[in-house]
Amino acid sequence: MRYSEAVRWLEAQRRAGRARGPQRAAAILAALGLEGGPRPRLVHVVGTNGKGSVAAYLEAGFCAAGVRAGAFTSPHLVDLRERVRIDGVPVAPGEVANFVRRVRGSGLEGAFFDWMLAFALERFAGREVDWAALEAGVGGASDATMAARGVELVVLTNVGRDHLASYGGSLEALARDKAGAVRPGVPVVTAATGAGLAALEARAARVGAPLFRYDPADPLFRLPRAPALAGRFQQVNAALAAAALRLLGFSEGAVNAALEGARLPARLDRRRWRGVEVVLDGAHNPDAARALAAELPRYHLVFGAQPHKAPGEVLAPLLAGARSLVFTWPAVGPLNGGVYEPEPRRALALAAARAQEDGEPVLVTGSLYLAGRLLALGLFD
Repeated sequence: MRYSEAVRWLEAQRRAGRARGPQRAAAILAALGLEGGPRPRLVHVVGTNGKGSVAAYLEAGFCAAGVRAGAFTSPHLVDLRERVRIDGVPVAPGEVANFVRRVRGSGLEGAFFDWMLAFALERFAGREVDWAALEAGVGGASDATMAARGVELVVLTNVGRDHLASYGGSLEALARDKAGAVRPGVPVVTAATGAGLAALEARAARVGAPLFRYDPADPLFRLPRAPALAGRFQQVNAALAAAALRLLGFSEGAVNAALEGARLPARLDRRRWRGVEVVLDGAHNPDAARALAAELPRYHLVFGAQPHKAPGEVLAPLLAGARSLVFTWPAVGPLNGGVYEPEPRRALALAAARAQEDGEPVLVTGSLYLAGRLLALGLFD
């Protein structure tokens, strides 16, 4: 089987309206014999924003500590293999193809994310990974990653209003679901506030899980150096990862290396094209958009957001700094002035022409899929 055929099969696996939950993933893991035997020790990263950043810091810390390190993250930007990494390197195409060849006719049912999780955990076990960062998809208790065993610590970054529709529009219901990722007796590190913190405190008390709240004055969350990833919001993400590493017994050297070595494309990611600075970012909810807007006073905005992400609410915090506005895929049309160019490369060219006139950067945001589409073109210096 070719890698491209395996990718097509995986991407064709859908939930088809079925409820979210870990049951399908658990059935796949059981069928593959992954409920017992060798497996990595896991840090489960849950939350609305910052999950990918925390996972990147953890991955860098594990690698620096000299243990065999794994990471399962989403979404990918250019190549599906980015989602599953061992010692910082994406798995090989042949590993994906061999997995799909074995499971395609198994009769097991699962969505794309279920199968990718199973593939990741099988690879981690097969390659004798010691520690892995496991990033949740949507939710907590209702997420497929709850099927994984071996979780030693949970990081719940925060609880925002993304994916509210999946929880009846209730922030409290969403918060309870994310807090449901807490396992009995397993430590939890969080920067959640408000409803998210209340739900987390209740869950942690109920199951006897030690809870560590972000406090920049607490030595547990101390940052011995500036984090490698750009943006003031990375201070919190880095501090959560540092606290997690310390609680798990990793050295201060590993903490330092984590802060220095983390890499995460398309998060306040500064590139150049046609002599213009282009900032790629995947902000796709209002909280992330506000944090992004605080980092850049003025820019020419290229915006594309999926319709189910309430694009108008994501766009609103970005308008004040926008000198010009171009909408593109995956947006379906203009939301608030601006022009619409469905092809992302041409949309970028329109914004870059404006940027060449006044020297302001181009900001591309609204969706990680949009950033990935442009990265795949190989445009940037």
